[in-house]
Amino acid sequence: MEKSFASALAPIPPRKAAARTALVDLHESSRALLAECFRQFNIETVVMSSNAAERMRNEKFEACVLHLSNGAEDVMDSARTSRSNSRCVIYGVGGNAQEAMRYSKYGINAMFHEPLERSAALKLVRATQMLVLHEFRRYARIPIMTEVAVTKSDRHRFNASSLEVSSGGMSLTSAEDLAAGANVEVSFALLTLPRVHVKGAVTWRKGKSFGIRFDATDERRLRLKHWIDGYLES
Repeated sequence: MEKSFASALAPIPPRKAAARTALVDLHESSRALLAECFRQFNIETVVMSSNAAERMRNEKFEACVLHLSNGAEDVMDSARTSRSNSRCVIYGVGGNAQEAMRYSKYGINAMFHEPLERSAALKLVRATQMLVLHEFRRYARIPIMTEVAVTKSDRHRFNASSLEVSSGGMSLTSAEDLAAGANVEVSFALLTLPRVHVKGAVTWRKGKSFGIRFDATDERRLRLKHWIDGYLES
């Protein structure tokens, strides 16, 4: 009897707060579609309008979705300079990766392309929801879009856009002709990480996308590893 009574009074563990994603200045149809996609992964959505920059500065959000148009820079700046949201996942809504490069210093993590299509939007949310929920794999790949300078062994240099980055390598997109097995050096900066240079080799190519494995003997990649460890622990 006493045991049953004690069990009845046992404290209930606090419920973990739901991850929240801000939907900033989106059309009603886009808000409804994205809210449905995030809801499938138990991620709450919060609609914002004119006060978005202030709220991103003062409230805690795990992610933010905003249209890459006038006003987007203020919202992203508020998020990245906020103690609570400096590492939140930022999704852009708009055109292609080249347009997103205008905001590369804010580290846009992924892009929803317009017009929004349910299956494509759901696929993107599924691919990034672990980052939003802070449930990471042992060897996490962080989706982030930034400009990357790629130098080939013949000294020819071109720019590419990053897709994902890990401590062991990265995936990029570019129209440049680059064959698997080619040796390269990449140079890029990520949010609070100053520009880093790392040697590597192309391991795969599919369409305009390709992957690079960093040279394990290049100690410069340790700066990137430390940054990623800190990003995932924040």
